Amino acid sequence: MAALIDSSIFKKYESEARGYCRRFNPIFSSSSGSIMNGNDSRKYIDFLAACGALNYGHNDPDMSSALLKHISNNGISAGLDLFSVPKADFLNSFHRLILKPRGLDYRVQFTGPTGTNAVEAAMKLARKVTGRTNIIAFTNGFHGVSLGALAATGNKYNRMGACFSGVSRAPYEHYMGTDFDTAEYLDKLLSDPSGGIEAPAAILLETVQGEGGLNTASAEWLKRIAMLAKRHGALLIVDDIQAGCGRTGTFFSFEKMGFEPDLITLSKSISGYGLPMALVLIKPEYDIWEPAEHNGTFRGNTHAFVTAKVALEKFWSDDNFSNEITFKAALITERLALIKKLIPGSHIKGRGMMQGISVGCGELADKICRLIFKKGLIIETSGPYDEVIKILAPLTTPVNLLEQGLDTIQEAVVEVMNKSLVADVDQLQQKAKFSKSVAANLPFVQIASMSKTHEKNCDYDLLNH
Repeated sequence: MAALIDSSIFKKYESEARGYCRRFNPIFSSSSGSIMNGNDSRKYIDFLAACGALNYGHNDPDMSSALLKHISNNGISAGLDLFSVPKADFLNSFHRLILKPRGLDYRVQFTGPTGTNAVEAAMKLARKVTGRTNIIAFTNGFHGVSLGALAATGNKYNRMGACFSGVSRAPYEHYMGTDFDTAEYLDKLLSDPSGGIEAPAAILLETVQGEGGLNTASAEWLKRIAMLAKRHGALLIVDDIQAGCGRTGTFFSFEKMGFEPDLITLSKSISGYGLPMALVLIKPEYDIWEPAEHNGTFRGNTHAFVTAKVALEKFWSDDNFSNEITFKAALITERLALIKKLIPGSHIKGRGMMQGISVGCGELADKICRLIFKKGLIIETSGPYDEVIKILAPLTTPVNLLEQGLDTIQEAVVEVMNKSLVADVDQLQQKAKFSKSVAANLPFVQIASMSKTHEKNCDYDLLNH
């Protein structure tokens, strides 16, 4: 057994900014596949996957082998944006296995190693292409915490202490309820010379809002947003940082939806191994960067090129992996449908292997997730009130282990609900309701006639849409 470490060292020396370790506080020592091992020899099933950065699980043996071989042969490490064999190998595999089969034509820009830098680059390029400054972003969107990307992020907690400009907020699909057409609303604002919004350089969106609560946009709505972006002279940016790389069942989350973004941001699982890596896919006609105009010392992580190539070759050479994800996603939906019946007012959200269950309020979700963790499963919450129990298991999780994790969730829900009177649950869920209309919080205009509560607005099973 590994030597025990006193956890007080983290409280003594690490910044208060630390987050996940406050809920998941073992000292982890090793990991493999969908299992993380604590320093005390306890094993945990991982339904967090480094917040979606480990779609292919921990320490894939083929990626490990390739990386060790590269390092032992004194392969390039820090390479700036110099030409290298690993970069060429990755680009060839990405074009052959991802872009070409889907009939897509994009240039690949390697940015700084985090997703937020990819978003910064995409926004910056859209402004350069159009000569405009305004970006349309959506309610509950999350795009990163550096200043430009943070301006497009909706979460108030993350935005505290910063000053923003250059972004206008629009309501995401069903934010105002199922009977309110938010695409028409945005089109009206952009078409009206007195609408109060500057002509946008870009419209930035996630097809599934991961941190925002697994809100899922329909193909019809996305196509309409793509069309109105084109009609109003704006570029369409799809942030596929969490929803991409297979998380929704296909490599890109927008596949087979009838539109192509002008720019796409990828990060998290694009390296395949959890190594920092981010990129922007750019339609060739918009690739107007001057040399080193958007630079950074670590643009293009050579070690990540090595593992990313293995991930593409191993998992995306045919349709088998995608079909496997679809099967597992159906299993998750089926099990969540059973769990939903145990919690009054709850509903399923998301799609693919990016699903969860909204329980109505953060307090109840937190209580359930803490018990789930005590039972040996790592899982997080999301949504504006942290009210959604969010499943982000590695896509490679074996079916028996996936079922074991779902069993654990169901067991925890049964225990919590048996200890809580229905009245107590209703009281918890009542706290999540808005005292005012959601519409009143829109920055563009107040819609006095809308008076639905947050719970009613969100009570929409997007999986059945």
